[in-house]
Amino acid sequence: MYHYNTYREPKRILVTGGAGFIGSHLCERLLNDGHEVLCLDNFFTGMKNNIVHLLQNPRFELIRHDVTEPLLIEVDWIFNLACPASPIHYQYNPVKTIKVNVLGALNMLGLAKRVRARILQASTSEVYGDPEEHPQTEEYWGHVNPIGKRSCYDEGKRVAETLFFDYLRQNKVDIKVARIFNTYGPRMRPDDGRVISNFIVNALDNIPITLYGDGTQTRSFCYIDDMIEGLIRMMDYGSCEQTREQDYTKPYLSGFPGPINLGNPDEVSIASIAEKIILLTGSKSELFFDKLPEDDPRRRLPDISKATKLLKWEPHTGLDEGLGKTIEYFTKTK
Repeated sequence: MYHYNTYREPKRILVTGGAGFIGSHLCERLLNDGHEVLCLDNFFTGMKNNIVHLLQNPRFELIRHDVTEPLLIEVDWIFNLACPASPIHYQYNPVKTIKVNVLGALNMLGLAKRVRARILQASTSEVYGDPEEHPQTEEYWGHVNPIGKRSCYDEGKRVAETLFFDYLRQNKVDIKVARIFNTYGPRMRPDDGRVISNFIVNALDNIPITLYGDGTQTRSFCYIDDMIEGLIRMMDYGSCEQTREQDYTKPYLSGFPGPINLGNPDEVSIASIAEKIILLTGSKSELFFDKLPEDDPRRRLPDISKATKLLKWEPHTGLDEGLGKTIEYFTKTK
């Protein structure tokens, strides 16, 4: 059974990467639920426009800071979301991406240890690489190229997970690890090269939509509001106190630290997404096919049975509804 243990008690919460797509929605939700929120961002990919409407809230504070540098602050919870998440951005400076993942995790874990805060790592489905298991369960160790162009992100996130569990075992830090699958919605950057934002921007401009490979590769897309609910439920689930002296790999302890998959279990092809967006926007865009990028996963689908059982969580926003809201956002911000 899911336990709403402490979430409704006002907390002081740090969100790294808080001006990003997911981070800004998380900050807004936490404020709406009565918490004090410290939004940390260096604005490499985060945007002030995402959080400008929050600046007048007396319980919101914006901190311009890079997680690769230590931070001294008093908080109850830490959501560690800081990291460029689209291939265009994380491949722009791959060494920096590695530093954000590894040094950022070390700095935030060190902070959590000092102030005895609970900390959640926003990991990713990319830890599974180009998976040989379908759908992907949390027990699957992945199929990742350690020297490819995507490895700065894939392996960086894998090392971050290692650090989190080592801090649990060695230092008894209260951790949570969530593996986030493809997420979409308002406040996505129009230039980040992700599937849905890229397709919508091109469709609204009536220019060709590029599909890599033959378009039959699949993804699953979770709407942002559903993802935020999943992250909060994971963070608030139980307490790691009960797991610190036990086998942390047992999945159904009340303080389950993770990892846990958060995503939509409905699998769709990239080509079908493009066709749906063309239809919903009334676009005259045509499809253009190009070479598949190196190490691009052929199939990606989460097994969310643990999230359903432990957190009583599953996505509720249908693809047409979510795309409609996202298209409306991009139409207004053009």
